[in-house]
Amino acid sequence: MKMPEIKKLGFGLMRLPYSESEQWGHVDLEKTRQMIDAYMAEGFSYFDTAWVYHGGFSEKIFGELVAKRYPREKFQVTSKMPVWELKSDEDLTRIFETQLKNCCVDYFDYYFLHSLEPNNYAKSEKFNGFDFIKNMKNAGKIKHIGFSFHGNAELLDEILTKYPEMELIQLQINYIDWESDNVQSRKCYEVAMKHGKIVSIMEPVKGGSLANIMDDAKKLFTDYNPNASVASWAIRYAASLDNILVVLSGMSNMEQLKDNMSYMKDFIPLNEQEQTVIKQATELIKNTIAIGCTACRYCTDGCPKKINIPRYFELFNESKRYGVNSFRWHYNEERKHGGAPSDCIKCKACEKHCPQKLKIVDLLCEVGKAFD
Repeated sequence: MKMPEIKKLGFGLMRLPYSESEQWGHVDLEKTRQMIDAYMAEGFSYFDTAWVYHGGFSEKIFGELVAKRYPREKFQVTSKMPVWELKSDEDLTRIFETQLKNCCVDYFDYYFLHSLEPNNYAKSEKFNGFDFIKNMKNAGKIKHIGFSFHGNAELLDEILTKYPEMELIQLQINYIDWESDNVQSRKCYEVAMKHGKIVSIMEPVKGGSLANIMDDAKKLFTDYNPNASVASWAIRYAASLDNILVVLSGMSNMEQLKDNMSYMKDFIPLNEQEQTVIKQATELIKNTIAIGCTACRYCTDGCPKKINIPRYFELFNESKRYGVNSFRWHYNEERKHGGAPSDCIKCKACEKHCPQKLKIVDLLCEVGKAFD
């Protein structure tokens, strides 16, 4: 696969502006439209969506606000097969055709098997997912095929060795997870390079947590460049790697979008001094993150007690920085709207879907003890 000449900032359609209305999956369509138009006006073109984002509405929002309003040659779109939902080979065709219809396109520029890790990889093989996307490529309904990945480097090497026709991989890469034993960003990236694959990057700001870092680490960045946002360091770090197609950003408001576009329109890789600053900040930040949750919300859909797991983890992380009493009111307010950590029945449905491989049941117990 030849690297296309597109700008490296990808628009991730997973964290769109919030609306109180339940229509369109609580997404504010007007604010989203304004962001998309601003993004396209600056020459950016890559959109990333999936079957499950925003309660199943993300693909439809893309279709309404991008595909129906812009010429096909002006944008690229990626969607993904939710392999965990497969019950038979026929589900592949049903879901894929629905996705094309939702997105209002005749073909996907890129298409992934979604979130491969041991269980999802096994399902992909059981229902011939790799053959399916290869056949869809041959039929002209996909331009390039690959998969998003949440396993370890050993499994990634196994998949790429067995399926060398996969053209690109979507990996979680950011400066905090680069040497993580769980995420294995560096090791997985190196495996992708060994196999000559192009990489698209997800979670460069780790669910927004690298835009809201401790003051000491933030000072390292602002002392070096007072005009650069904290988030810009994370995205530029990811985009500075070799063989990167795009760095995805799940932007939730116009301010985030404009900031990202300001330094990604004419992208300049990090220099040696900037890399050193990031290494120094990494050491400081690692000591303040109690729970490495990215708020992807994969864990919440199947929770029988409707526990807002990402929110409780966010409050716990903040309490470690600033004290429990500063966030007890927020904790009690959250309990009014759904299940509390103490309501967990330890079914572990959440843990099966967690890309970060967090021991969610044990962590919820720890959160409950801290606040209750």
